[in-house]
Amino acid sequence: VQVVESGGGLVQPGGSLRLSCAHSGHASDYYVIGWFHQAPGKERKGVSCISNHDDMRYYADSVKGRFAISRDKANMTVSLQMNNLKPEDTGVYYCAAMRGVLLLRLFEPSGYESWGQGVQVTVSS
Repeated sequence: VQVVESGGGLVQPGGSLRLSCAHSGHASDYYVIGWFHQAPGKERKGVSCISNHDDMRYYADSVKGRFAISRDKANMTVSLQMNNLKPEDTGVYYCAAMRGVLLLRLFEPSGYESWGQGVQVTVSS
């Protein structure tokens, strides 16, 4: 499985950014695509994820109401629309793929096998 992120950049507090993840090579329709955030000096944490077979979407409490995950099945991409960004959203954002659907590990990096290289998001005035 391959995953490649794009997007990111510098934005002022309250602004918006859209990240995209191109993914391919899945062995079945049962997989999850997740977005993770790693702030400087901190551990990588799950932000949002989407299950391919049933389109279920999940969000961390810290981003509910601000971030929205979506997918384009035809083009095999998953996007993360980030609104009302805060300085604490700064960091590297990674896209990752989970084989199968492990509900108890959706927000755990160890549940995902394939990772992108990450994109930098900086929220600063």
